[in-house]
Amino acid sequence: MRLSKTQRQHRVTQIIEKEAVGSQAELVRLLGERGVEATQVTVSRDLEELGAVKVRRAGGVLVYALPEGSNERPSPELHLRRVLGEWVADLSSSGNLVVVRTPPGCAHVVASALDRAGMPEVIGTVAGDDTVLVVAAERTKGSVLARKLARMAGQDT
Repeated sequence: MRLSKTQRQHRVTQIIEKEAVGSQAELVRLLGERGVEATQVTVSRDLEELGAVKVRRAGGVLVYALPEGSNERPSPELHLRRVLGEWVADLSSSGNLVVVRTPPGCAHVVASALDRAGMPEVIGTVAGDDTVLVVAAERTKGSVLARKLARMAGQDT
């Protein structure tokens, strides 16, 4: 069955709160088992909009979790600070570029948070598996942006 975005995200929230969901494909399958049609792309957007992040459980297993009070969406800047603080392993720069290193499989979370934050210094991101390339705006040096992101991540240099 096709649900509205709000209804689908409510189901996603219910599933994540009750089950250890380790991948978007698994979440698509679990929704399907409940009669909800959704693609991986749709689920990816839903997880981002809900503020879901992967957390390590006992035994080292990574699963999706929602922030406490997830009914109240954090501001994009607060969300970015949380994501950077949790997922940024290293920052470096060259010219008007910043390279952000993350744990494997986490780069898309950081890139999406950067894109949604609407920082005037950032014109775009490209995410791989564990690396995000951040392109700084015309008059912004990569080194200045890298320092700002490091401060936001709690990695004052």
